[in-house]
Amino acid sequence: MATKDQKPKTKNQRTEDQRPEDHSEWWTSPLEDEDGNRIMVTGRGDIEKFRNNPRFNIRVTVSLPYDADAQGMPRREAAEQLEQIVDLMQAELHQDPVAVLTGLYTGAGRRDMVFYTASTNIFNKKLNSALASLPLLPLEISAENDPEWAEYDEMRELSEIN
Repeated sequence: MATKDQKPKTKNQRTEDQRPEDHSEWWTSPLEDEDGNRIMVTGRGDIEKFRNNPRFNIRVTVSLPYDADAQGMPRREAAEQLEQIVDLMQAELHQDPVAVLTGLYTGAGRRDMVFYTASTNIFNKKLNSALASLPLLPLEISAENDPEWAEYDEMRELSEIN
C-alpha cells in the first residue's frame, strides 16, 4: 500500500527502482512468441551512453532454460536463480562497464538476456567471473554484430509502455 507521499504502482508502470543497484530505468511488458507462448519482456531505457559509443556494436544473447510452470513461467526456485544471475551480471558490469544488459525475455521455459558489448572476449571473462559462485549452468551464448542496435529497437517498439 502506498503512503500519501508515494504513488501506487500500476501494472506495467515504468519504474526506476526495479534494479536499485544500478538506478537504471526498466519497463516490463507481456508479449506472445510465434507459438502463442506468453513472454515477459523487460527492457532497459537508459542506454544512450552505450548506444552512442560505436564500440558497443556486438549483441550477445545468453540463454538459459529453466523449470517452468504450466504457463511457461519460472517456478519459484528457478525465478530466484534467474534473478540472482541478473544481479550478479549487473554487479560485475557496474564495476567494469564493458557491456550493458538491455533486455530480458522470460517465458516458454527459457530466459534470454541481451547485452551489447565492445568485445566478446572480455564479455566472456566477465560472464565467467560473475557466475563463478554458481553451479555449472546450461547456458547458450550467441553473438552477432549489431551496430544499429536493431534487436534493441525492435524490442522497444514491441514492448515499451509509454
